[in-house]
Parts: sequence; structure tokens; C-alpha cells
Amino acid sequence: MTAFKPLVFSGVQPTGNLHLGNYLGAIKKFVALQDTSNCIYCVVDLHSLTAQLVHDDLADQTRSITAAFLASGIDPKKHIVFNQSRVMQHAELAWIFNCVARIGWMNKMTQFKDKAGKDRENASLGLLAYPSLMAADILLYRATHVPVGEDQKQHLELTRDIAQKFNNDFSDRIARLGVGVEMPVGEETVNGYFPLTEPVIGGPATRIMSLRDGSKKMSKSDPSDLSRINLTDDADAISKKIRKAKTDPEALPGELDGLAGRPEAENLVGIYAGLAEISKEAVLKEFGGQQFSVFKPALADLAVERLAPVAAEMRRISGDRAYVDAVLKDGGERAGVLAEATMKTVRDIIGLLQD
Repeated sequence: MTAFKPLVFSGVQPTGNLHLGNYLGAIKKFVALQDTSNCIYCVVDLHSLTAQLVHDDLADQTRSITAAFLASGIDPKKHIVFNQSRVMQHAELAWIFNCVARIGWMNKMTQFKDKAGKDRENASLGLLAYPSLMAADILLYRATHVPVGEDQKQHLELTRDIAQKFNNDFSDRIARLGVGVEMPVGEETVNGYFPLTEPVIGGPATRIMSLRDGSKKMSKSDPSDLSRINLTDDADAISKKIRKAKTDPEALPGELDGLAGRPEAENLVGIYAGLAEISKEAVLKEFGGQQFSVFKPALADLAVERLAPVAAEMRRISGDRAYVDAVLKDGGERAGVLAEATMKTVRDIIGLLQD
């Protein structure tokens, strides 16, 4: 083997309704990447257990995320769409990576600190080990690229650390088995089985903030439904939420520098840019000097134009449970074949007995 085969992997948790931030920051990228890459897209239902063990409707939430994937334009025949728990090798590789990763690495994860809060002793072990499972999700398919938001970039860096340590520790065995790729590590060369996965971060809307507070990320858990645009919102709801979005009294600037210190204005400009698929500079060139009384209606019209068809298609697909389940079953079977091929080699590298 002389190189890793390019492959894109990413996943979305089935927790609550998907919103505009999920769409612009993740799903829209998923759709674009499938035109140029082989892609595996996963509903990561095991991850949803880290913050909340007992769910009333986890299965239906999983179906809802799948419907959003399909409604947005992801092709489940050309690529793979499945739910994580169908492929047991995710958990198997996660355990091995738990033994590769260091506790010190996990304790540095910003997201763990934020979610665990002051009562870290009461947080689940799963929450602490969340990044190890994420690394397993990615590396189980030896994915070379992962579209991620800024908040997941640290986890992807940890994925690279885990891959590099595994490659370093087992370099000689990987070479003996002839299953690796020669990789430079400093001044040395190791035989690596896992790639050092690269993030795909780009576009004008990598981080969408709350419509009620530009300093906070748009979130499914925010108690105010006006803080977010749900992918299931109809045209009237979308327009209402944008009209009520928090702004400031100043007109929009003509240059990007003029958005400094104006988080709500910057957020709305970023949303427009993401939906229109243009730069923030282009938005300001068109609307610079205009008041929000002009900009908000234009943004509302654009959001309705781009999101309402997705919402309608998502509702239609969600109504066909048998179809959604068939997509997940087919995707799980195809993903399982790839996953077991990886794990068979990993077991050989480590020295685990198998048939």
C-alpha cells in the first residue's frame, strides 16, 4: 500500500430537532462533498447516550436525522447512510482507542469541561471517552477527511493523536503484516495503518449563533424556540424568527471590519452568506449602509426559499418509516463490511486471536 484512499466520514447526533446551524455547518457540506468524494454519513446514536442515557424516542430521532440527510440531497445509493449502533465494530475499536488515548488528553477536551461543568465527578465515563468513540467512528473506515464545525476541531486533533500513537506503537507489526503506509513523523518514518485525518472547515457559516444572543451557539437545547430555525419550521415560522432576531440600531457596514463587536449583525450576515453561497464581503457589498429593516426581509425571503423545500421533503420522507428504515439497514450492511475488514486487520496488528 502506498497511500490512503480518499474517503469522507461525518456523523450527526440524534438529539432534538436539527436546526439551521446543523444545516449550514454540516449537512450542506455533506451534500456538496458527495459530488467529489466517496462519503459515509452516520447518525451517531451511541454518542447521544453520553449526555442522556434514557431517551423516550431515540429511534424516531434517528429516523428524523436520516430524513434530513435524504431531504437535503444526500444519495444513499451512491454513498453510505447508516446509524452507528448497527455496526458493532464502532464500539470495539473505541475500546481499543480507550487503551491508546491518555487520560490527560481527555481531560484537556474543552467540550467535556463545558458539558460536565463543576460537577465533573458526576459526569458519565462515556462523556469523558466521547472523543475516543468519535476517533473510532472516523478511523474505522480510515477516513482521510471529516467535515467538522469549529467546536469539533479539537476532537479531530485528538483523533489524529490517537492514530499517530497507534501507528507509532505498532509500526513494526504493521510493516510485517504489509498493511501500512510509510508516514513521516518528525525525522523518522513509521508504518501507519490509520491516516492522520484532515478537517474540512470552510465557508462563511462554519458557526451559526443564536438568533437571540449572538455570543451563544445556536442550540437544540436552548429553551427559546425563537433562538433557532428548525429544519422542520414552515415558511411563516422561518420569517417570524428572522424578523424577531436580535440586532443593533446601526446600519450594516460596507466592510467586514465593521462587524467587529457586533455579534448579532455578524451572525445574520453569515447566515445570508451561507444560504446564498456567497462570501460575507459580497453580502456587505450588496447591503452595506442599509438598515436591518431592509436586510431582515431579504434574509427571510432567502431562508424561506432555501429551507422550506428541505423542510417539506423532510416531512414527506419522515412519513415513510419503512423507506427510512430500509436506507439505514442497507447502509449498515455496507458499512459493516468495511468496518469488519478494518477490525480484522486491527486484531491481527494487536495480536488478538480470531478465526
